[in-house]
Amino acid sequence: MKNILVIRKNTYFDSVTLMSLSEELKKLDEAENVMVTMATAMNKELLQKEQLADASIEACTENDLVIAAKVLDEVEEEDFIGLVDEKLKGDKASGEKEEEVYATIKQAKAADEDANMVVISVPGEHAAREAKIAVENGMNVMLFSDNVTLEEERSLKELAHEKELLVMGPDCGTAMINGIGLCFANKVAAGDIGIVGASGTGMQEIMVLIDRYGCGISNAIGVGGRDLKEAIGGIMMLDGLHMLEADEKTKVIVIVSKVPDEAVEQKLLEVIERDITKPVVIYYTTDEKKTTDLKKVVFADSLLCAAQKACELSSGKKPEEKMQQIAKFEQFADTQKYIRGLYCGGTVCAEAYYYLKQKADEVYSNVTKDKEHMLADVFKSQGHTLLDLGDDFFTTGRAHPMIDPTIRLSRIKEECEDPECAVILLDFEIGYGSNENPAGTTIDVIREGMELAKARGREIKFVTYVLGTDADMQNKRQQEKQLAECGCLIAESNLEAVKMACRLIGLEE
Repeated sequence: MKNILVIRKNTYFDSVTLMSLSEELKKLDEAENVMVTMATAMNKELLQKEQLADASIEACTENDLVIAAKVLDEVEEEDFIGLVDEKLKGDKASGEKEEEVYATIKQAKAADEDANMVVISVPGEHAAREAKIAVENGMNVMLFSDNVTLEEERSLKELAHEKELLVMGPDCGTAMINGIGLCFANKVAAGDIGIVGASGTGMQEIMVLIDRYGCGISNAIGVGGRDLKEAIGGIMMLDGLHMLEADEKTKVIVIVSKVPDEAVEQKLLEVIERDITKPVVIYYTTDEKKTTDLKKVVFADSLLCAAQKACELSSGKKPEEKMQQIAKFEQFADTQKYIRGLYCGGTVCAEAYYYLKQKADEVYSNVTKDKEHMLADVFKSQGHTLLDLGDDFFTTGRAHPMIDPTIRLSRIKEECEDPECAVILLDFEIGYGSNENPAGTTIDVIREGMELAKARGREIKFVTYVLGTDADMQNKRQQEKQLAECGCLIAESNLEAVKMACRLIGLEE
């Protein structure tokens, strides 16, 4: 085998295009590994780990394109790079009708004056400007982009508030408006439960559980992870609450978020007491016990509990949830002590972290604000490690791991090589926007990791959770079937998954 490495300065392609191309090229018989990617700091680190790069990569910037591959010796570099270029150009002669493309938001609005929603996903330095143009043209905004400053975010949201419009974001990954899922979303039943959240996968988890319990969603409004910081003041969270209060389809409201800053939390409760007549279920990702004297407010201690309480308020019946009884696994080697969670979703990672922290001392993550439990090096696990691979650090210049699993696949191998690793926790978010077969792209690496550990006298247990519904195009049960067939344990909720992992290593009965 030999390596091919070509660097093209100031040549930009979007991360989803490059991810799709890399996955396609990896299937070639003559290629063992391929990465076509922008040279961000994260991607350069990954190229080095995959042994696809040399020292020349260090001089690259995030505006440079890298084509790296390990191929058979007989492959001509010129031919391989020619194939890459052909794929990047695309098939212009397919004869298919092209979609209408507009150069600006103003052009799109002029072509359809009734358009009132825009999804923006451009580099952060341009995102605020484009969002402002949309709001000024009377359009609600879903701002998928991150790296927008707090000052820009507040200014945008104040403008939207004045115009009675929504700015969902920045860094907003999930919403469902009038039954239409935006960005990452699942096919769920329509109903009378409305959600407003500063948490993408948290909203998704609650929605799919509500669907499973036989209830449905009216609207789900994302606000972006920083909306409840004091610097923003919860502008969109409060506007979202008022919208759901005015929405005739909504009977019950659910709020999901990280713990708000103190002043914003107090303001939120005051607005609920003064303006909201509908019952409100609140879940914050924390291990703090939250209470209130407000009779219309119920605090939940998990995403599962939030979905159950919302359904009980909606239908008058309390859903039953039977957790699987998993016994301690007695065949772990003496060195195998720890759980390693490799998550695509930030909120489900945080929920698992706060649960595990109640059971063990050596728990580390990149989702915590507690310096004592902050992971020192995101590339190296220590003790029990629960890692959010969807964090901005990992996604700058590359597709989210819900779309591109490359980072997680590499990390699974590393964990299986670690003699201290006993259980690996994996979440698989399916639905709109996600990888077309996330389980299928992972099972070969899972098998490889199991075999690697077994050859060294150890056994790795994989606990998996598929966040989605059977109505999603990837089909929840089909995804679970693939995972079960390669020896994974299957959980029915994120909370059940971390509880199963704890039982396997004897952290709870």
